[in-house]
Amino acid sequence: MNHLVRNGLVTGVPKLGIAVADDCMPCKKGKQQRKSHKPKTQNSIDTPLELLHMDLFGPISIRSIGGKSYCLVVTDDFSRFYWVHFLGTKDDTAEILQYPILILESLCKLKVRRIRSDNGIEFKNNTMEFFCLKKGIHHEFSAPYTPQQNGVAERKNKTLIETARMMLLDAKLLITFWAEAVNTSCHFLNRVLVVKRYYETCYELINNRPPNLDYLVPFGYVANSPCKRVYNIETRSVEEWFEVDCSKPSVPLEPTGLTWGIDYDALFKSFNLPDLSAEDAASLYQHCSGGDDSNFSTRSTVPIPTPSSNAASVSRTHESDNEEDTNVEGNDT
Repeated sequence: MNHLVRNGLVTGVPKLGIAVADDCMPCKKGKQQRKSHKPKTQNSIDTPLELLHMDLFGPISIRSIGGKSYCLVVTDDFSRFYWVHFLGTKDDTAEILQYPILILESLCKLKVRRIRSDNGIEFKNNTMEFFCLKKGIHHEFSAPYTPQQNGVAERKNKTLIETARMMLLDAKLLITFWAEAVNTSCHFLNRVLVVKRYYETCYELINNRPPNLDYLVPFGYVANSPCKRVYNIETRSVEEWFEVDCSKPSVPLEPTGLTWGIDYDALFKSFNLPDLSAEDAASLYQHCSGGDDSNFSTRSTVPIPTPSSNAASVSRTHESDNEEDTNVEGNDT
């Protein structure tokens, strides 16, 4: 402000020395933001399953085909390989989380040493505490209301959600297939994402062999190859079939339901309104916008559709009125 007044850049302000304190509390409060966590310069994790990051996202507004609303994402810190599990409620998290940990230790022949999550009650409960004590796992929690401390899991959630959304839009499928899209994106990203410090894919770091992508087909298509997850129209469920007999991948069918909330084309067609000419449309617009009613001659020429039941009742009413008029005339004579 002193600079503006002294150089004549503004008017109406007296030339007084305005002293400004070094610490302006309103300025600090107005510009405050969450403190960022600096990334580690050197990763101390050197073996798979040494540290697992986990987080839960949901509830999704529309349930999946299997009736699930939540998705549990478990990420390995070393290989960045991650697994997804779908839940109906948050209460199932503690029980379902025990099975993948036991299976991973058996398949990889390694031991899970630490797990990291937020302070949600789905992770911080007696069931999880007893399981960690039994298996000798150290459970780390992030600070309350500080999701940036669990950044690995949060970024994986964002990547999965964005990829699944793009797959649904490209395949023109309904939102009820969101779980299948998330599951497919997880399977695909584990085989194509490269860890920079090792220059290998997530799949190769945890399985010690490069992935084979020969069997992949576009999401939403059907191909003649074994072990595919297909949607059974009769049972309305997703099933795994050993062989899908189809000539070649075909374009997905258009969804039969409402994709964006309201189907305006079908709504307007249900009114059975007649097609208006340009002159009738101009006259109708002039009348609705407050123009002269004397020039609106198309009101009698534009028919208004009436249901058959109403038309029948109206005709019967006219007939009854005519009968009453006839009886009145007969009485007068």
